[in-house]
Amino acid sequence: MTHPLDLKEFTLEELEQLMATCGQSSFRARQVLKWLYKGVTDFQEMTDIARPFREELARHAHISHLQIVGQQHAADGTRKLLLSLADGQRIEAVLIPEERHATLCVSSQVGCAQGCRFCLTAQRGYVRNLTAGEIVNQILAARTLLPPGLPLTNLVFMGMGEPLANFPAVARALKLITSPWGLNFSPRHITVSTVGLAPLIPRLAQEAKFNLTISLNAPEDALRSQIMPVNRRYPLETLLQACRDFPLPRHRRITFAYVLLKDFNDAPGQARQFAKLLKGLRVKINLIPFNPHARLPFAPPPRERILEFQEILRAQNFAVFIRESRGQEIAAACGHLVGGEEQGESDQ
Repeated sequence: MTHPLDLKEFTLEELEQLMATCGQSSFRARQVLKWLYKGVTDFQEMTDIARPFREELARHAHISHLQIVGQQHAADGTRKLLLSLADGQRIEAVLIPEERHATLCVSSQVGCAQGCRFCLTAQRGYVRNLTAGEIVNQILAARTLLPPGLPLTNLVFMGMGEPLANFPAVARALKLITSPWGLNFSPRHITVSTVGLAPLIPRLAQEAKFNLTISLNAPEDALRSQIMPVNRRYPLETLLQACRDFPLPRHRRITFAYVLLKDFNDAPGQARQFAKLLKGLRVKINLIPFNPHARLPFAPPPRERILEFQEILRAQNFAVFIRESRGQEIAAACGHLVGGEEQGESDQ
């Protein structure tokens, strides 16, 4: 039986307290953390720690890890990873290689409770929150797949689930990920995306200076409420006020993501509404052509419509980018992660 204490959940201070409980010096905590974030899965691999103490640790706690049970590879190098959790649930993460580094799209929940109509993850529904250890273990698992010389430097919390709906575990995971004794990622290279849980947006800034992405997708309340139920609780003005309250470091901007849905939110007049809505905010805009799927009731606009939408926003002096989807043919694109429910044969 696995011991309930998972060392991947511990901060340095908490692990120092555990060492004291075991009659050990506090420096042992850093020794253990060094091994944990190297990716060891067995106490016996901690070779600079005496065997009796390793055995004592094994009696008190365990080292969690995630097993990669499936992979799919796209032509552009993107990999979709199917990961098995200890209780048998499965999640997906997406590893995106660039020329000099790699980015990992991280999941924060099994499924999602937000019900966005353009997202396949929402069709699965909500199962449970991930623990901080399960979030960290996605990174450790993905890191084992990278070739030498290609570091994993960027993280985007845009996988399965709504990160701010799992705020305590995500906040703890972010501390483990960014601390020098942990994975030592730069907060500047971490993006947390939200559908708009307005009360929690200012709280995120208390953790560190992470990048914030708001999934907006409509320029007025009635339209947004049709595709994003969260808007009924936190309408646009409430959401935008939370964004105004978000303390942005100098030269940084909030990103607003806008999924373009044919004949729904892609009209020139809606682009002008969108520009008016964001006036006065320090933002950049990512336009995301909808990633079609047979189970979802939308289609992407034609290319000329997307470019027209972009030009209207640019004419209002916004920085606007069209985000081309990676891994679309393996259902690794934005809004397509379902935890392996539809994953075909893996090509590990």
